[in-house]
Amino acid sequence: MTNKDNKANEDLKTQAMDNTLGLSPVVGIRGKDILTAARTVMLQAIKQPIHSAKHLTHFSLALKNVLLGQSQMEPEAGDRRFADPTWSQNPLYKRYMQTYLAWNKELHDWIEESKLAEQDINRGHFVIKLMTDAMAPTNSMANPAAVKRFFETGGKSLLDGLSNLAKDIVNNGGMPSQVNMSVFEVGKSLANTEGAVVFRNDVLELIQYTPATEQVHERPLLVVPPQINKFYVFDLSPEKSVARFCVRNQLQTFVVSWRNPTKAQREWGLSTYIEALKEAIDVVCAITGSKDLNMLGACSGGMTTASLLGHYAAIGEQKVHALTLLVSVLDNRLESDISLFADEKSLESAKRRSYQAGVLEGKDLAKVFAWMRPNDLIWNYWVNNYLLGNEPPVFDILHWNNDTTRLPAALHGEFIDMFKNNPLTRAGTLEVCGTPVDLKQVTCDLFCVAGTTDHITPWESCYKSANLFGGKCEFVLSSSGHIQSILNPPGNPKSRYMTNSAMPADPKAWQASGTKHADSWWLHWQSWQAERAGKLKKTPTTLGNKAFPPREAAPGTYVHER
Repeated sequence: MTNKDNKANEDLKTQAMDNTLGLSPVVGIRGKDILTAARTVMLQAIKQPIHSAKHLTHFSLALKNVLLGQSQMEPEAGDRRFADPTWSQNPLYKRYMQTYLAWNKELHDWIEESKLAEQDINRGHFVIKLMTDAMAPTNSMANPAAVKRFFETGGKSLLDGLSNLAKDIVNNGGMPSQVNMSVFEVGKSLANTEGAVVFRNDVLELIQYTPATEQVHERPLLVVPPQINKFYVFDLSPEKSVARFCVRNQLQTFVVSWRNPTKAQREWGLSTYIEALKEAIDVVCAITGSKDLNMLGACSGGMTTASLLGHYAAIGEQKVHALTLLVSVLDNRLESDISLFADEKSLESAKRRSYQAGVLEGKDLAKVFAWMRPNDLIWNYWVNNYLLGNEPPVFDILHWNNDTTRLPAALHGEFIDMFKNNPLTRAGTLEVCGTPVDLKQVTCDLFCVAGTTDHITPWESCYKSANLFGGKCEFVLSSSGHIQSILNPPGNPKSRYMTNSAMPADPKAWQASGTKHADSWWLHWQSWQAERAGKLKKTPTTLGNKAFPPREAAPGTYVHER
């Protein structure tokens, strides 16, 4: 593999870190919604002929400047598609690129200045972007990187690309593969931190990791992953393992591994998951001898954990001493493409589809999400796999991201209702396990992490969510996207994070007066966690106890269910 190929492969990995299936599984875009938005856009061209003619004239003038070599059009900063120097140095390629950019700009200007309602304008932008991204010159055989590769390989790259295309049509629903899934094996090359399953119920397995120090803190840590992903994002590889970091820092560490439900579990709802977590918490306390524990929840696992703590507060239980939330949105007032088509009809349609199937398939959600960000999640791999004839990248995060699970229909429906009604922002609106939830009654200490470049759970929404609780909050803003906010081990020279002891209502005000720090927030969290993890004691010699002896070795059995 050449240096250029290595760089391209690293670029794909970087984008994979930013575009993972970590969102709360709220809605999916219906094909009908896209077609309706496209029809609205086309009808507007007929309804406003003078407006359309004006923008056509603008495009004609821009095209004249392009052809005369007088155009100043350039790709936006961060647009990796036109990184090959041929696009800027070759006169023909430069004109090709600038024509595309001018056409793209004028279409968006046209819809922005139309007389449509604001929501229709936003949907129009989305549809136009889908179309123009698909028709980008970088996606054609004229792509200079593809042309060079064709001649360098004597045409083999074209044959390899066609072979990759045929495999994806047969095995991947016609979508470009993001990763070679045969390279990694869960339990061997991934999720290989030593531990064992110490408890299992119908909903989850509880994994206890083997301590790595002579002493451990008395109060254990229980990690709750999102239900739409496998748990081993917390134990991906030795250098990126949250679990390994915890046991090396004297924490008794337990992680939940959710069962992959089938339509037989269609009635599992939020209360089902919370009751299962309550069992796991009792087991953790019984094994460690601690009267309470600390918890960590991520994404929809954070939403589940927050609801559990609201339930505990309602019944007067104090089982959780401190809570960590990673990239978790509880205040669902999202301003992103995720909510663009989330009207009453699409939400009810999404609920109806999952109830009919019994489950929401993770792979279907992944496909929908891919079309939300096609340049990063589709066309990049189209170029790599088909035009360049390369194998899909070999990357542990991509393997985990493609190892999706299902959601039971009842839980999916409840997530949709939470998206519609935003109940966690109002006391008593959400009810779980027979009790109302009021997050202001949750007064334990909170550590909340968000990422500056996270478009899945925007940091401003995470910040507003952190302010819903009644306890003292340490909010940390990491200079990273969604997945790096979890997989952010110490030692990365590019890592930065921000803290601020004050928690004003406005997130921008918090950011303006925050303090910047170098390295990973893991170190800051480790100190925070240690202060709340109790005294040190001698490390137990075995996992589990007599009542809950160790069973299968980590990562257990549920993680392998398909």
